[in-house]
Amino acid sequence: MKRTLSLLLASFLMLGSTHSADFARKPASAQTKQAHEKVIERLPFENTEDFKLATRGLLAKPDALVIKDKSGRVVWNMTGMEYLDGPRPDTVNPSLWRQAKLNAIHGLFEVTQGIYQVRGYDLANVTFIEGKTGWIVVDPLTAAETMQAAMALVDSHFGKRPVKAILATHSHADHFAGVRALASEDDLASGRIRFVAPEHFVKEVSSENVIAGNAMGRRAGYMFGNLLPASPQGAIDSGLGKSVAFGSITLLTPTDTITKTGQKLMLDGIEVEFQLTPGAEAPAEFVFYLPHLKALCVAEEVNGVMHNLYTPRGAKIRDALVWSRHLTDMVELFGERTDVVFGSHHWPRWGREAGMEYISKQRDMYRFMHDQTVRLMNQGYTSTEISNMLDLPPSLAQEFYNRDYYGTVSHNVRAVYNFYLGFFDGVPANLNPQEPEVRGRKMMALAGGPDGLLRQAKMASEAGDYRWASELLSHYVFAHPKHKQARALLADAYEQLGYQAESGPWRNFYLTGAQELRDGVVLGGSVRTASQDVVSSVPTGMFLDFMAVRFNPEGLDDVEVKINLDFTDTKEKFVLSLDNSVLNNIPNKQVENPDASLTLTRAIFNQVAVGQTSFAKEIVKGNVKVGGSPLALMKVFANLDEFNPDFNIVTP
Repeated sequence: MKRTLSLLLASFLMLGSTHSADFARKPASAQTKQAHEKVIERLPFENTEDFKLATRGLLAKPDALVIKDKSGRVVWNMTGMEYLDGPRPDTVNPSLWRQAKLNAIHGLFEVTQGIYQVRGYDLANVTFIEGKTGWIVVDPLTAAETMQAAMALVDSHFGKRPVKAILATHSHADHFAGVRALASEDDLASGRIRFVAPEHFVKEVSSENVIAGNAMGRRAGYMFGNLLPASPQGAIDSGLGKSVAFGSITLLTPTDTITKTGQKLMLDGIEVEFQLTPGAEAPAEFVFYLPHLKALCVAEEVNGVMHNLYTPRGAKIRDALVWSRHLTDMVELFGERTDVVFGSHHWPRWGREAGMEYISKQRDMYRFMHDQTVRLMNQGYTSTEISNMLDLPPSLAQEFYNRDYYGTVSHNVRAVYNFYLGFFDGVPANLNPQEPEVRGRKMMALAGGPDGLLRQAKMASEAGDYRWASELLSHYVFAHPKHKQARALLADAYEQLGYQAESGPWRNFYLTGAQELRDGVVLGGSVRTASQDVVSSVPTGMFLDFMAVRFNPEGLDDVEVKINLDFTDTKEKFVLSLDNSVLNNIPNKQVENPDASLTLTRAIFNQVAVGQTSFAKEIVKGNVKVGGSPLALMKVFANLDEFNPDFNIVTP
């Protein structure tokens, strides 16, 4: 439960200094420079229209944007990036460098009269729509601190106006978790502020990454480059935005739910028309249209990047076909009525033709990857083969908003394959592969021993074949993880792949892997992210499911235990049943003569979950009543694993 929202798991702690020349960061190789030259030749860098769009309507910006929490800890920092104003370094893909410069543009912007955005104060944008008496605020960022800073910027320019409504377009944390900077339960209960969200919003917020949260959180640290220094040899950009803010995660229960396309609301005297778009970029999401301004908010369904059908941090595969159909519906519903298109990330598109071309080409990008993957899949090609065969056609690939800055063609076509056929590619040799350490030793033997494998890997690196070099060296490191030369060479190969990557997440994965090979894993480097708001929204059954995946059954296969749980404040009753090495939970039930029983409030349960207290302390205080055999309770609660948030990734 300590890693509920994986997009926020990270730290600003830097890894230690290098300890030898072999382990030092390296410059770009000749082959990497050549790869960059090919990118420059392939893409229309003479097209600088995005820079005009990203700066259009700038009203105000701070001299130096550094946002801190109450303790003085920095949660967002847009300083120290002066290097982006200079020439591109050889250590950054030219296309990603362009995106990094664009994402560094921040401040308060006018979209059109009556719509304003604060951009660059978090991973996402926050939008302010002028109502009759106050503001309608869209997507209140990842943290209360960044939302407070954005609100302060708006107040300093326009004067203080009340917030009358809040819209969370979807269930990802960077679009709702700063909500308490704007409202409280009393504000919502009294009707002073309305909070609008899509159907199943709270369920999806609470379920996102609970079961697999620890693994997702560790991988998210790689994906967003949170342990890398912000530098031309480190973290440059995430593609979707600069990075993720690490402040106070908050949540309130919506007052209004959007359940269907065509639904309309009057918010502070402004008519808002909604399109429900579930099952694409997020499981719960909407876009909306403002008739009086002819303005369309596309949420995160349309972006200035190719998005993920599969995210490298790990998540359920997204449906490319459903996504493309939502965008077709969007064009049909709003195309003839729209003069400006704006979203939850990046900058707007002005003009009907430009806006609809933007939506249509993003639609065709997802549809192309879907259709062509399925076509090749049905011809018998595997996911790995398809990922090396397919690229977007020039009509789509030449648009910078379709580039691999966040998602990639390679990952996305494999996601489509996996969506339909799963991870197995049909090759019998891949039905039951051996574990990496065993394969590593056998690959080493096949190459003629350790020296032979190193020799082959060095030859591959010298030739600039870093993909093959990294595959060989990864086998070596998994077989002999303490071998310094192999670790150093693998770090070098990963580093060059990072320098070449157009995708921000790919760059961050490669460079974080290189850094950990050189300096080791930073222990305790993750930020605690499970907030009381989020925990309290998680259904009790989901908590108990999470207990089940933590349960270690070793030596307990012959044990049977029945425990009655009675939550007195929510009036919920459950039976925990341990049998056959499995911990099941059954709602709305109590058994006669249980082995043990626990009576407590869900509020106490929440406090235990976020580490504010423990069952032992609350039993002593009398807040938790225990019946039956304490030994029966111990057989369950004493065998729950604590997940290590700093597990190894690039080594066994």
